[in-house]
Order: sequence, then structure tokens, then C-alpha cells
Amino acid sequence: QLQLVESGGGLVQAGGSLELSCVASGRTFNTSMMAWFRQAPGKERQFLAAICPDVSSPYPTDYSDFVKGLFTISRDNAKNVVYLQMNNLQPEDTAVYYCAAVWWRGAFRRLPQEYFYWGQGTQVTVSS
Repeated sequence: QLQLVESGGGLVQAGGSLELSCVASGRTFNTSMMAWFRQAPGKERQFLAAICPDVSSPYPTDYSDFVKGLFTISRDNAKNVVYLQMNNLQPEDTAVYYCAAVWWRGAFRRLPQEYFYWGQGTQVTVSS
């Protein structure tokens, strides 16, 4: 079982950067795929990025096309933390950002219903 707590959200001007953190408590972090989603008001929850447990694997990360080159997901298995570095933020990035986890089965997943554990979310607001 995992409990996830996000932090690092806030208000930023367009073009700015933020780094979100998600701290996991539980013994299965090191065998879990971790992901970031976001949800804007009135919109569906949207996949951003995922990272597999073994960051030394040939392809450890998966990104939605619209965040490639802008957002970077990383993890520290010693600290049970996953990060999302977000650069060049724009007003359309305003949303609640969620951390999610599911046990790793060898393939990345992008649908919210495929994830078993969720954090409470952290608000990111980008002003123009």
C-alpha cells in the first residue's frame, strides 16, 4: 500500500518554472510505476508523464507529446520521492496536479483508471 503526498504547487508567471514533489510512504515504492496527471476545471484528468522503478533501464520514462521537452519526471528511490520539473509554464497549464502509482508490470500506462494510488493533488496556477 502507498500513500502519496504532493507539494510544490503555487502561482507562477507565464514562462516560469516549478518543481513538484510527491513523497510516498509504503514499502512498494521501489516496485511501482509513478506518474503525474493534471486536471483543469471541467476537463478530464490528463496523463503527463510516468517513470518505471528502474531508472537505469533503457527507456525509463514516458511522456505525453505535449509535455516533451518542457516537463521532466524523475525519482529518488532512496527517498521515496518522485518529481516533476515543469518549464516554460503557460496559463493553459493551470490545473490541479496529481501523483499516482501502480505496481510495475513491464509497460507504461496512461489511463487514470489504471492507477491504484493517488495523492490529494497540488494546485498550479499560471498567470499571463
